[in-house]
Amino acid sequence: MKKLPEHFIFGGATAAYQAEGATQEDGKGAVAWDAFLKEEGRFSPNPASDFYHQYPVDIELCEKFGVNGLRLSIAWSRIFPDGVGEPNPKGIAYYHDVFKQCIEHNVIPFVTLHHFDTPKALFDQGDFLNRDNLDAFVAYAKFCFEEFTEVKHWSTFNEIYPVATNQYLLGVFPPGIHFDFSKVIMCLHNMMVAHARTVNIFKDNKYPGEIGVVHSLETKYPVSDSPEDIHAAFLEDAISIRFLLEATYLGRYTDDLLAALDEICAAQNASYDFLEADYLEMEKASHRNDFLGINHYQCHFCKAYQGPNEIYHNGTGEKGSSVYRVNGIAERIYRDDIPRTDWDWLIYPQGMYDLLVRIKKDYPHYKKIYITENGMGYKDEFEDGVILDTPRIDYLRQYLSAISDAITDGVNVEGYFLWSLMDLFSWTNGYNKRYGLFYVDFETQKRYPKESAYWYKQLSETKTII
Repeated sequence: MKKLPEHFIFGGATAAYQAEGATQEDGKGAVAWDAFLKEEGRFSPNPASDFYHQYPVDIELCEKFGVNGLRLSIAWSRIFPDGVGEPNPKGIAYYHDVFKQCIEHNVIPFVTLHHFDTPKALFDQGDFLNRDNLDAFVAYAKFCFEEFTEVKHWSTFNEIYPVATNQYLLGVFPPGIHFDFSKVIMCLHNMMVAHARTVNIFKDNKYPGEIGVVHSLETKYPVSDSPEDIHAAFLEDAISIRFLLEATYLGRYTDDLLAALDEICAAQNASYDFLEADYLEMEKASHRNDFLGINHYQCHFCKAYQGPNEIYHNGTGEKGSSVYRVNGIAERIYRDDIPRTDWDWLIYPQGMYDLLVRIKKDYPHYKKIYITENGMGYKDEFEDGVILDTPRIDYLRQYLSAISDAITDGVNVEGYFLWSLMDLFSWTNGYNKRYGLFYVDFETQKRYPKESAYWYKQLSETKTII
């Protein structure tokens, strides 16, 4: 049996658009997802988990089941319907009450400022490709720091890499653009600049609490020992992990990273332009991050690939249907000896361990890490209120054991936030991919604790992985 520290946070994770529903209530402004999902016609973000009305129930469940940290996001357009301008009093009052409920139930709120939901008025002006929108985000963040003083744990962004790639590479997020690496690279960079500016304002104004960023980091391995496959894994890692960590912790991209970007751009007919003023802002912030949030679900085994770009996103749970081949970078290979979920996500906890140890080694001033998302999407079976999700428990046991091993080896991990607290709406899967500790009947919005909820409660109480 392995242990986790006494002070460890056993959290649950949500996101505003995926949980709240109520997308047009009480003055909330539109986001690009509203129209995008309506045009696709596959599923609706309403009612999601109806957290907008059900949050007292969910926060009470947190306390009852030992979930002592709740990761949630503020919907920017609930505070500023157009992203800028006059704030919306009803949106402000709503979040004040959510945070109050958390504190009253001994649940620490960990709040993300941006979780895939830029207000549509700003999104339509280019989202984070438009430098003016960086100013709007920083102003919104500053407003939140000064308004929501009850919050002591802030994240600027959730998953900058998926924002850039899902919008401009895979095309599964609005605006649905495919294979545009110029936009991918500039989106990554501009969002990291916005992060740095926000961190510097937070620290310069001496706001209480801590601030960091949440990165989605999926460990890359070569599928063979050939120099070509090793290089393919290096290129995949460069754009999806190293880019973000260097921007976060060095404040300036190394020559090796820039050489990798140049090689990718040559293969993809792309370009980039980074300003010296951006580097100065990022360098100032590089030693001021209080924590790194890591969302980690899977790893990739990479093979060298030259050929047409081809990506098929498995959004239905049809196992074996994923395809990822990008010219001049890599093809992702599924090894038969590694299990995977119905959505083709490899179950490989060694990748979690390797990632954590790497961060300690490469960025020794990292301070601390929270695992802000990890979990298993599963087709839960509901039988008269009983949900036996043993495969999810097995998954959690493996990944938490890897975290325990990393802590034993000196990595400062201070919390784990299971994705997700309750079943919720998934951006590209709708409602058929369930992650929650609590099963949601989306017709009645009634919550049912799963077998995993009782397991997680015992873990929180004993700090022992069994």
